[in-house]
Amino acid sequence: MATQQKNRLRITEYLDLDLDSEQWMCNRCNRVIGPARENYKKGCLVHDRDPREIHPPLVSGAFNFSPDPLWVRIVEFYCPGCGTQVETEYLPPGHPITHDIEIDVDRLKERLQKGEFVIREQRLEAAE
Repeated sequence: MATQQKNRLRITEYLDLDLDSEQWMCNRCNRVIGPARENYKKGCLVHDRDPREIHPPLVSGAFNFSPDPLWVRIVEFYCPGCGTQVETEYLPPGHPITHDIEIDVDRLKERLQKGEFVIREQRLEAAE
């Protein structure tokens, strides 16, 4: 498990934001994934999956309850250090990777410095 650090926030189940270094980090192995001002997915290993591998046909025939790979793809993102799956998204073929988390790092740091928020156990809380 990752070490506790004063200015490190848990953003998702496996993704942390280190405010001191302004880096995305894997909270399982502490590997730097990339700059916090960019899409963390750029620093991940990517596996573009055929949806039929995940959702095999339930019945035979044209309508088999399995996604059509001509209409959807499953994109998995993994930590390059430990291989933990960080995120998964379903996208139409050819669609660019989504930028799902964008944090105003400067404003967050400013508000922490002013004492509006505090970080307790990697969680952001309103100051009392």
